[in-house]
Amino acid sequence: MTELNSKVALITGGSKGIGYGIAQALVNQGMHVAVTSRSETAALKAAEALNSGVETGHAIGLEADVRSFEGQQRAVAKVIDRFGRIDVVIANAGLGHFASVEDLTIEQWKETIDTNLSGAFYTLKATLDQLKENKGYYITISSLAGTNFFKNGSAYNASKFGVTGFTQAAMLDLRDYGIKTTTIMPGSVSTYFNGNEPDDSDAWKIQIEDLGEMVVDLLKMNPRTLPSKIEVRPTTPPSK
Repeated sequence: MTELNSKVALITGGSKGIGYGIAQALVNQGMHVAVTSRSETAALKAAEALNSGVETGHAIGLEADVRSFEGQQRAVAKVIDRFGRIDVVIANAGLGHFASVEDLTIEQWKETIDTNLSGAFYTLKATLDQLKENKGYYITISSLAGTNFFKNGSAYNASKFGVTGFTQAAMLDLRDYGIKTTTIMPGSVSTYFNGNEPDDSDAWKIQIEDLGEMVVDLLKMNPRTLPSKIEVRPTTPPSK
């Protein structure tokens, strides 16, 4: 998929943070991009910002909750109705609840697993026909927490360990159809995740545009080569 102009991408959780950074990079390459959010207002606002100042690519915003397979199917139908196809799928939507197993609630566990892990599966299932037809690219955003566990991270670790394993197994299934599959596992990223407000103190972290550039590089890579799992971390974290 070395030529990206006019290709179509669906990005879950694309109204801000990593998803938005990837969307911006793809629109700048001339791609058409659909970003989803649980908030229609947030999705439409993001699409408006993405369309500002671009000449070729175009973005639309859609309300969709990755915890609902039917909701994902409706979003996919809207993307196909608008752009005619889907070539790239970024399963990015995610959240985190952090507490000891003693204090973590059933609702927090369920929301974390349903969003981060089941959401990635539902997104793939809803787009699989398009990915097969167009020999597309499926990318999940996991985390270094998907291979490194930490205190108070049981739900988040479980979800991201799951995303990493799910994506790698799916890669083996999907390559039979000419579909490329990658999981990206970032460390600290300057986003709004878990109540963070990005500012100058986040300058040492991975920036969302860095991950956007990474996705563009993956899409432009020679089809014979597949970086199926990528760990990415800040070069120099602050001294403790």
